[in-house]
Amino acid sequence: MDKYMELAYKEALKGMCGKHGGPFGAVLVKDNEIIAKGHNEVLSGQDPTAHAEIVTIRKACKKLNTIDLSGCTLYVTAKPCPMCKGAIQWSRIKKVVFSGDYEDTKKLNFDDHLFSEGFDEEDDEWSQVDPDRFDILIRAFRSCEHDIRY
Repeated sequence: MDKYMELAYKEALKGMCGKHGGPFGAVLVKDNEIIAKGHNEVLSGQDPTAHAEIVTIRKACKKLNTIDLSGCTLYVTAKPCPMCKGAIQWSRIKKVVFSGDYEDTKKLNFDDHLFSEGFDEEDDEWSQVDPDRFDILIRAFRSCEHDIRY
């Protein structure tokens, strides 16, 4: 077994034993160095966004003082949900290694598959209001974007 995936499994067990959340662990590696690791903290933090991937990405960004995690590999115990996939893409992580897939998490009554199917479709309850007003924010951002580093 891959040593980094083994660490991800250990993180998942740590979180489950602590009643922090489900069987999800993650390890972020760059140049064979562990940058960060984490597990699901949804229950312990009362935070539906505290998935193992998100927790790990937050720790890594803080440690490296950047939001750009290019060149890193993320090892996760299960295939990332759409929210986590978005965070992975925003942080520029290209390589993800996972163990269980959506069918596996479905066996545990996690509903990742519900969010994955039709993810590109807009929610029926979503609506757009005053789209022209966003131009004000665009102009404001452009006037100070030299002070905001991404």
